[in-house]
This record gives sequence, C-alpha cells and structure tokens, in this order.
Amino acid sequence: QVQLVESGGGLVQAGGSLRLSCVVSGRTFSSDAMAMGWFRQAPGKEREFVAAISRSGEPTVHADSVKGRFTISRENAENTVYLQLNSLKPEDTAVYYCAAKRGSSGNYYYTTVNQYDYWGQGTQVTVSS
Repeated sequence: QVQLVESGGGLVQAGGSLRLSCVVSGRTFSSDAMAMGWFRQAPGKEREFVAAISRSGEPTVHADSVKGRFTISRENAENTVYLQLNSLKPEDTAVYYCAAKRGSSGNYYYTTVNQYDYWGQGTQVTVSS
C-alpha cells in the first residue's frame, strides 16, 4: 500500500511563496519507478494538472498557467517530491494534490488525472489579493 501525505499549504499574500512537500511511504520511492505529479482543484472546478516529474527527476513539465513561477523537484533519498510556488496569484487558490504513478518506465512524465494510481489527501493554498 502506498500513502502520499502533502504539507506546506497555507494562506499567503499575492506575490508570496510557498513550498509544498509530498512524502511517499509504504514502498520504496525510487525502486518502484514512480513518476510523480501535482494537481490542484479550486471550488466548483475540475482537478487540473500543475506539474509532473519523471522517476529520475528529469524531464519535468509545468502547466502554462504556472510556468516560470512553480517548480517541481524530487529527492528520492527522502521519498519526497516538492512543488515550489513563487509569485503567487489569487487564481492559484486551490487544494493541491500529490499523485504517483506506479510502474512508470524510462524518462516519462504524466499529465492527466486518470494516469495516476495513488493520491494524497490534499493541502489548501489560499492566496489573498
């Protein structure tokens, strides 16, 4: 059984920064070759892709709406994936979810909800104007 636990969310003013963390437990993070992703869901909206990273750490991809402001990274030795959020805007307000895909191979990343096998419980990010 794989568990994902997010942390690092909170209330921040526009222009501020946060760093989200997602700790993976239950199976060895890198040996299971899991690609990872971050998604977000605002009230009344569908869950949307934010960023993804291959099992090796490269390549990565970011949604156009966050490109240049958010950065995904991972530390396999710590079983953790991160999302650095800079220059936050009110429209970034949402619950942010970490996701893992088992059995990924090669240097692939995944950008759709139904490609992922495991999800965290989410962490709230609220950006005030």
